[in-house]
Amino acid sequence: MASAFHIENFGCRAARADGEAVGDRLRAAGHSIGPATEAEVVIVNTCSVTAEADRSARAFIRRVHRVNPEAQILVTGCYAQRAPEELASLPGVAAVVGNSHKALAPAIAMDLARGTSPGSGVDTPAELVPIRSLLAGNGLASIWADDHFAHSFLEEAQLVPGTQTRPNLKIQEGCSNRCTFCVIPQTRGSSRSLAATAVLRQVAGFVAAGGKELVLSGINLGRWGRDLSPAASLPRLLRRIFRETDLPLLRLSSIEPMDWDAELIGVMREFGGTRLARHAHLPLQSGSDAVLRRMHRRYRPWHYAEKAAALVDAAGPELTLGADVMVGFPGESEQEFDETCGFIRTLPFGYLHLFPFSPRPGTRGWSLHAESPVPAKAVEERMAVLRALSIEKSETHRRWFIGKEVDAITLHTPPGVQALGRTTALTENFLPLQIDSHLGPNRLVRVQVRTVDSDLTLRATVPYTLPDLSLAIEMSV
Repeated sequence: MASAFHIENFGCRAARADGEAVGDRLRAAGHSIGPATEAEVVIVNTCSVTAEADRSARAFIRRVHRVNPEAQILVTGCYAQRAPEELASLPGVAAVVGNSHKALAPAIAMDLARGTSPGSGVDTPAELVPIRSLLAGNGLASIWADDHFAHSFLEEAQLVPGTQTRPNLKIQEGCSNRCTFCVIPQTRGSSRSLAATAVLRQVAGFVAAGGKELVLSGINLGRWGRDLSPAASLPRLLRRIFRETDLPLLRLSSIEPMDWDAELIGVMREFGGTRLARHAHLPLQSGSDAVLRRMHRRYRPWHYAEKAAALVDAAGPELTLGADVMVGFPGESEQEFDETCGFIRTLPFGYLHLFPFSPRPGTRGWSLHAESPVPAKAVEERMAVLRALSIEKSETHRRWFIGKEVDAITLHTPPGVQALGRTTALTENFLPLQIDSHLGPNRLVRVQVRTVDSDLTLRATVPYTLPDLSLAIEMSV
């Protein structure tokens, strides 16, 4: 009988895509995915962007070992790359696979399930031999992690609509920027791109399997293609996807402000609201020029405002604009924080992702924090101010849609929502929605927004259902 695996994902959309890819590889090999309490091998796909992310991963590992002490725990992801020995010393951890070797994680996990140590067999490929081992309290934990990133790009098995109606296709890995607060260049290496032929093959296969919406993701997505030979660009890739496949809806994950150049904004103008989601997530971090300079960000507030205005002009007021905002960067004064609040008030944000600064070892931000930390009480108070502002911006944006018709894709509806006679969905422009009728997942529908609930979820009815594009294509062949 095939071994049961469990995969626990922490962190960003790109990290989740890595975890989904590992799961696809295991399922393709005939293995089942189950709960952590019953799995023979538990794969913990970590994040390390904040100290809290590290703590969450360690807490999960300890909890798994407590409730399922026989499980072999494999830890991978950014934390595994940044501090492999630290994780290898935790009870229950049998293997640590940094991002430098993430492509090998499925094979290593299967060896753990078989009870064999990778590298112990005479026919084992050289890359599966552990780089080093650590004698931990529970035995010998193997470690794969270096700074070469030769086995880092984990290309997904063919994506199909399943448990994830809207799966992520990660087409870019790593980051060559050097923001002072960010540990990503250490944990994921420099920017690397998936070849256009592989991207197009994935998209075509997803459509053939009945997929309706696909999300392109990456660590620094806007830089896709610049490392390829010959060099390519994200806008040209998008045009090829629209020209060479019949994908109904494509969504872009986070893209840095300065990567929204005239060509990419032109693609939004041409395809936004039809085959390209009118949704743009532009990391902001701060609305203060001085803070952005200390962060070594490659734009100023007025640059950001210009990009936001150009996107709204291209996509219309239906565009949902989102941003990341950091609170308490070293030396952030009350005046600089007020500049951030004032800047946010001037832009039509539909949502904000807020988080406090967290010093990461090995970054310039670590030493800046030691020199000029922002008091914890001030950070807490500023977070509360921005949370209130974020709710205000979200509510204003979402109430604008009352009485209007929008396109949406139905999701897997939780039982509690089903019991109310509703279906969960996501609008084309990234707004959470509940439809007042029962519909199956992975359906494109046109809905009319009736109201906005207290939790800011849109409530809607279905005047009519959009044609099933994949079926229409099949009938025309």
